[in-house]
Amino acid sequence: MSTPAAPSRPSRFDDVVVVVTGAGRGLGLGIATRFAGEGATVALLDRDPGVVEVAAALARSSGRPILGLVCDVTDEAQVGACFAEVGERFGHVDVLVNNAGTITISTFEELTLEAWNTVLAVNTTGAFLCAKAALPLLRRSSRGRILNAASGQARQGFVFTPHYAASKFGVVGLTQSLAKELAREQITVNAYCPGIVDTDMWAYNDREWGRLLGDYGPGELMAEWVAGIPLGRAGTSDDVAELLLFLASPAASYITGQAINVDGGMFMS
Repeated sequence: MSTPAAPSRPSRFDDVVVVVTGAGRGLGLGIATRFAGEGATVALLDRDPGVVEVAAALARSSGRPILGLVCDVTDEAQVGACFAEVGERFGHVDVLVNNAGTITISTFEELTLEAWNTVLAVNTTGAFLCAKAALPLLRRSSRGRILNAASGQARQGFVFTPHYAASKFGVVGLTQSLAKELAREQITVNAYCPGIVDTDMWAYNDREWGRLLGDYGPGELMAEWVAGIPLGRAGTSDDVAELLLFLASPAASYITGQAINVDGGMFMS
């Protein structure tokens, strides 16, 4: 007689609805994939129309309900429409991951007002708009979480990126203020501060910082910086996702208003 199969164990994010912005590729896609792998229902938002096919592929591979929506997080009307669709499809939101971000690198003299405004609009205003649109749906949840992408540059601004540093310091301020206001509703708000992560953005960073800081070949500057990380390696999307999975879990229900480094020890404050 064959042994009956053991009943499948529920995943820790079954019945949890997660929205991830900037989820069409890179870190955002890695985060969305990990949540789906833990049983969550996930909505992927990205301004790139390819996010629709990316979400379809993730749905096929994970077997989870996955929604892909084209959304420019700087456009209040688009953000509102996307969260309205999430509400219609899934009824509520448990976790909002404000991951969408952008960077440009230039000398201060060459930094344009357009570049300044774009980086602030995506990184800081985008997090504000998405949190505001998500709040009515988060209030329908018993475990509301907002997780905002900050950066090591929310700890210390770096050369040739004053607008990026300002945007990420702004994210931490937004996080702290919302955490205080929403605590009465048991909605927690935290920020995560990645260091060097192996993504397309860091390939751009290597090229442009390398150009401005000296005669660096492709990959040489990042190798130099990675060598200075106490843990001796760059981060991965899984490293970041593990922190977010914890912060989104019931185990982190007493943590709010924090900006947590996930950078291998680059910054220790």
